[in-house]
Amino acid sequence: MPKRVPLTYAASGVDVGIRAQALAALLGGVRYRPPPDHGRPVDLAGHFAGLVRLGRETVALTTDTVGTKVLLAEELRRWEEVGEDIVGVNVNDLAAVGARPAALVDTILCARPDDGVFAGIGRGLDRGLRRAGCALVGGETAVVPDLVSGFDLGGTALGFFPRGRRPVTGERIRPGDVILGIPSTGFHANGYTLVRRLLREESVDLDQPRPGGRGPVGLELLRPTRIYSDAADAIADRPEVHGLVHLSGGGVRNFVRLQSDVEFRLDAWPEPPGLFGWVQALGPLSDHEMFGTFNMGIGFAVVVSARGAGEVLRRLARAGARDAQRIGRVAPGRGVSLPGRSLAYAGYA
Repeated sequence: MPKRVPLTYAASGVDVGIRAQALAALLGGVRYRPPPDHGRPVDLAGHFAGLVRLGRETVALTTDTVGTKVLLAEELRRWEEVGEDIVGVNVNDLAAVGARPAALVDTILCARPDDGVFAGIGRGLDRGLRRAGCALVGGETAVVPDLVSGFDLGGTALGFFPRGRRPVTGERIRPGDVILGIPSTGFHANGYTLVRRLLREESVDLDQPRPGGRGPVGLELLRPTRIYSDAADAIADRPEVHGLVHLSGGGVRNFVRLQSDVEFRLDAWPEPPGLFGWVQALGPLSDHEMFGTFNMGIGFAVVVSARGAGEVLRRLARAGARDAQRIGRVAPGRGVSLPGRSLAYAGYA
């Protein structure tokens, strides 16, 4: 029997290198800078959220979509989970700069409005908004059958910095800092182009459990994004907190978005939940591809001074993140490494 060739995210249709080049071309064409009385953008190129100073106040903005996870939702005829994802993918990026979510506007592109689908999305939005303490203040529903055949879901979120809180940007990260991780609820809303290709090629029955799993594997894969707003809000004012990371698309490479002049050495990464190993075996997918594409069981991370790690863990526990744990440290060098798996990543792209 011929040996199977390991699959990659690029081969499934999403090449992050090409995406980075296209984004650079786009940004190269944007030269306009507004006058000072329109607000002053804070230069945080490549960070999780954009910051703007308005007088003495700073606000944070972010936008994201649920991506091709909506195709899984459509196949399973379940919409609440991806409705909740609209909130999660956005407020978690706000949390990564220490911003408290204030408001969200949703965007729904569809070929044809459907009352049942919209009701399910609405129930999911409500759950996510409650967990994030965030208000839905508007949105856009566009019926565009020439552009989409089903649905495309996304949103834009606004956050603020209460009580004089300064944004947490990662600039204070130094060798010797400790890295704490908070587990995810699964794949969240990233990498589903690759996951769905594997499911299709292996003719996986989504209504059946995977080996070692409980309940239909389709519902495992549809679990909504864990929302980290409360956890981040509980520690963002602490001076020992030097950086916050949302492990979304790009997996562990997201650490480099905080700072490029240190090495994030993930030497205590916990064993990923079984769902990740099952998907990896479907490929087959290499460890390098898995950790560079998916969150691999850790959805949010905190970089903190070694002396302050204990207090931050206690505060995270009181905020509902009792499962937070040490996953690594900051060392001299560059990039991200997982010594236990002999993996290293030079950058985000």
